[in-house]
Amino acid sequence: MRPFAADFEALAKQGGDPASGGYPYTIKSSDLMKNFVFAALDADETLVETITGQGGHPQRKLKIPAVPSSGTYVLGVVDGTIQWIATEEC
Repeated sequence: MRPFAADFEALAKQGGDPASGGYPYTIKSSDLMKNFVFAALDADETLVETITGQGGHPQRKLKIPAVPSSGTYVLGVVDGTIQWIATEEC
C-alpha cells in the first residue's frame, strides 16, 4: 500500500517547540489537499455512482458488475470494461 502524500503521524513526531507556546506540528491545508487528491478515485464517470454516505454527505461508489451465481471468476478489465472473467477452479 502506498503511503499518503503527507504522513501526518511522521510530521507530528518531528514536532516543533511546545515551549514557545505552539503546537508540536501545524497541519497545512496544502498537505491536506495533497492527501485528498491522492485518495480520490479517478475513474470513468460511467463506472461511478453517487450515493448518500455517512452523515448524509454525497459519496462516490465504483460500480462493479454482479458476481455470477456459479463458477469461479476473477474481476478483470477487457477492452476497457470491468467484468467477471471465468476461470477454472484450483
